[in-house]
Amino acid sequence: MTLTQTHASPIADINQQAVSLCSAGQFADALSWVTPACNDAALPVDVRSHALNIAGACSLALLKTADAENYWRQCLQLKPDYAEVYSSLGSLFKSLGRLSAAKAMYRELVSLRPDLAEAHYQHGIVLYGLGYRKEAEASYAQAVSIRADYAEAHYNRGIVLRDLGRPHEAEAAYRQAMQGLQGHAEVHNNLGSVLVELGRSEEADAAYREALTIRPQYPEALNNLGGVLKAANRLVEAELACRLALTIRPAFAEAHLNLGAVLIDQERVTEAEAAYRDAIVHRPHYAEAYYNLGIALFKQERLADAEQAYRDAIHLNPGIAHAHNNLGCVLRRADRYPEAVEAFRHAIEASPELAEAYANLGNALAQLKRLPEAEHAYRQALVIRADYGEARFGLAVLLLSIGQFDEGWRQYEYRYEQPAFIHYKTRSMLSCPQWLGESLAGKSVLVWQEDGLGDMLQFARYLPLLKAQGAAHIAFACAPGLHRLMAGVAGVDVMLDHATAMARVSDYDCWTSLLSAPFYLRTTLDTIPRPVQLKVDPVLVEQWQPILDKLPADRKIGLVWKGNTKHHNDANRSMPSLATLAPLWSVPGVSFVSLQKGQGEDEARNPPSGQPLLDVGTLVTDFADTAAIIEQLDLVIAVDTSTAHLVASLGKPCWVMLPEKDVDWRWMHGRDDSPWYPDSLRVFRRAPGEGWDVSVERVRQACVERFGVAITA
Repeated sequence: MTLTQTHASPIADINQQAVSLCSAGQFADALSWVTPACNDAALPVDVRSHALNIAGACSLALLKTADAENYWRQCLQLKPDYAEVYSSLGSLFKSLGRLSAAKAMYRELVSLRPDLAEAHYQHGIVLYGLGYRKEAEASYAQAVSIRADYAEAHYNRGIVLRDLGRPHEAEAAYRQAMQGLQGHAEVHNNLGSVLVELGRSEEADAAYREALTIRPQYPEALNNLGGVLKAANRLVEAELACRLALTIRPAFAEAHLNLGAVLIDQERVTEAEAAYRDAIVHRPHYAEAYYNLGIALFKQERLADAEQAYRDAIHLNPGIAHAHNNLGCVLRRADRYPEAVEAFRHAIEASPELAEAYANLGNALAQLKRLPEAEHAYRQALVIRADYGEARFGLAVLLLSIGQFDEGWRQYEYRYEQPAFIHYKTRSMLSCPQWLGESLAGKSVLVWQEDGLGDMLQFARYLPLLKAQGAAHIAFACAPGLHRLMAGVAGVDVMLDHATAMARVSDYDCWTSLLSAPFYLRTTLDTIPRPVQLKVDPVLVEQWQPILDKLPADRKIGLVWKGNTKHHNDANRSMPSLATLAPLWSVPGVSFVSLQKGQGEDEARNPPSGQPLLDVGTLVTDFADTAAIIEQLDLVIAVDTSTAHLVASLGKPCWVMLPEKDVDWRWMHGRDDSPWYPDSLRVFRRAPGEGWDVSVERVRQACVERFGVAITA
């Protein structure tokens, strides 16, 4: 006999019993109660769909996600407007990472229940996870418009608003969230990050500290606080915050990165390098860590390692414009200018508004003598950032080097706007007004040396012209080594050292630099004044004559092969050693005199075998002595140093040997003469890829032509 089962109670009671069992956590029993109803096609739609919904919930609780999805989908086939099931399926798919499917469920739910704030909120979460930020923000906005006190929706909306670059609105959203989430440290931490973006560092500091008050062991807030403290130059506190974050979470890659940045600011470069390497250990594909590692390595002059670090950063994230820019700087330092140009162009592609990349591109193109392109790059940098001093200075020297003096001098005055330049400090040091081209009639003027000795010799020609503008009194404050020589220059009433001039600065109506005079006096390439007329002391000439008369040959050539080691381009402009000039000793009938001061004096006292040399440079006390010696020479051969300007100003023949790269603007381009010294100076330039030996050979041949026939073997 076959037995049939009859329901002991109505189906509605069975569903209710299943709900009670679910509430008690007896999900398997609840599922067995509703299963028959799920499969009974004869039941009313509402009753059966309710049973399927309960079955789905029980299956999910039993971790049978596929069964849960199946029951809920059957339910929706029976009752397509069952809003609760759309919510359940959306939650299930979201938990499984099936965000597109979850999006479809929440879209249906929102359509069925447009007044349900939770539906819009959950829809926003899924949309954000899929990368639809604008749509997510709209969903969160709809949620809070329905329920103004929906703190979680305000909080999530703050997150997406910050991502969308709307920090002011993000701040407002976070502050709304705080009203319902007062004990949530994350809200205060995220608010702090928005306040940093808004430039309100002190408020950000307070927000991070509030987050840490709520949750003291909060590494993200500690790391963020470290960033704010670093920006405020409170480096000791910043380091402590980062290290506390790492104590809580040793594998916190961002905190290692932040710590490295703090250590860089403290000039603890090797420790910073270690911090960046720790960041990479904990996150091997951390592009920003490789980028920062490149900075630390570059500061240690480890150019090859820095290059590799920047290339690693670019490989991991080609969009890091600063990595391309810094790579270009490394390549430029390594004299790999075509590659540097390419790197700077990649930086510009990644960030078209990166003014630094345009300025650096200009520098590299200038080295390659691609001057119109360099000029364009500098001008682009200035379009982006009109007050960008480095680009303006680069443009200035380029224009001066090609003879475009009208704009060049004007741009050159922006050196006073660059904090890294000594000129910037002069303005704050001198209390009297700076001369800006107004009438000097009856005024007392302080001429202040802030540039090199060679600059003072070259531009001393403007001292008489300043006097001719009507100045009643001109005091020249300069290095003591110039005093005896310059005391007799027309227009100079008194020579002072800098300390004395500073003590008397209030006595003067204005101050100026000799290198500003060409701008205010409107010097063009065609109106360059004649060199200053320097008076050589006949007494000093007489004192030095017996020493020079000891030379065996009648023809005497002075030599300077090295400049001041503090000069920014000394590595290029100075020769490796006196031995580099050895070929000159094959020229017959001449003797050589060392005018070398400072660097190179040891070589002058002990010249190489076969290079007899009279050393007088070590004996001179100032430029007046040097001038008295030069007066008795037939020629001076020098690298780009102040001595060259002294020789040419005295009207003596001077041959200047220029380096291959970073040639100073005053020597201009493509000329073997100088408009600043048209009658006395000849230029010998090193061609690209050419060594000093080739230049020296050209000078030797010129000596032969001037003084005699070379000795042949």
